[in-house]
Amino acid sequence: MQNANSKCGLSENKEGQFEDNIQTNAYVWYDKNWQHDDYVHTHERYQLTYVEEGYQYFHIEEKTYLVPQNHVIWIPTKKEHRISSESKTVNLIIALFKIVPQQDFYQNVHVFSAPNVLKEMILYAQKWDKLLTKNEEQAAFLNAILTSLPNFCQENNSLQIPVPADSRLIPVCDYINKNYQYAFEIEELANLAQMSVRSLQRIFKQKTNITLQKYLQLIRILKSIELLDSKEYTLSQIAHLVGYKSLSAFSTSYFAVIQEKPKLRK
Repeated sequence: MQNANSKCGLSENKEGQFEDNIQTNAYVWYDKNWQHDDYVHTHERYQLTYVEEGYQYFHIEEKTYLVPQNHVIWIPTKKEHRISSESKTVNLIIALFKIVPQQDFYQNVHVFSAPNVLKEMILYAQKWDKLLTKNEEQAAFLNAILTSLPNFCQENNSLQIPVPADSRLIPVCDYINKNYQYAFEIEELANLAQMSVRSLQRIFKQKTNITLQKYLQLIRILKSIELLDSKEYTLSQIAHLVGYKSLSAFSTSYFAVIQEKPKLRK
């Protein structure tokens, strides 16, 4: 059983730092009703997380990654990260690896929708939940998942929300995060940043690699995912709550970001 000073089988000797005493190269950890810590942590293992139910935010360096239901995130070794979620229920299937192939893919963060084959493989691997001793079938199967990941990955960069380091842009992002459901003039944002409209547009794109309009779209769609997860609203209500004038406009925007149509959670 997992004790108070352990996460996914790893021993937490001091806050946010984990010691790995597990001998097997790879193992699976299923967490139902995941209870996350609100501080940054790191570990030696490479981490593959599949969100079976709910959604999860991963805060890594200067980006926040949204991982919706039926998506996976790959996190390299020693990469500091923090997780958060407002979802009522978060079920995660986590695979942790000590050794990975020598390819650039495994040294970077990736978020993508799990194709059916990968999803079924991860669900099958759940039968070895918390098995920390050597098992030939488990080792071979998890290695098959690991080596196939680059082929399964169809990166969705729209699920990455930049967190600008430039202090002038923080009030702009905060304002959008609080007022995303309203229409506002870009001059308002320029005043918050204490710069001209043209300078704001140029510097925001330079620092985040996306435009202000794209940032607003991302925030609206992320908020809609939270509302979909709550199971309290219709699609039309959600469209209105996040600032769209029609369901069709919301659906088009949602598809552009998530690459699937919005649907109510069962």
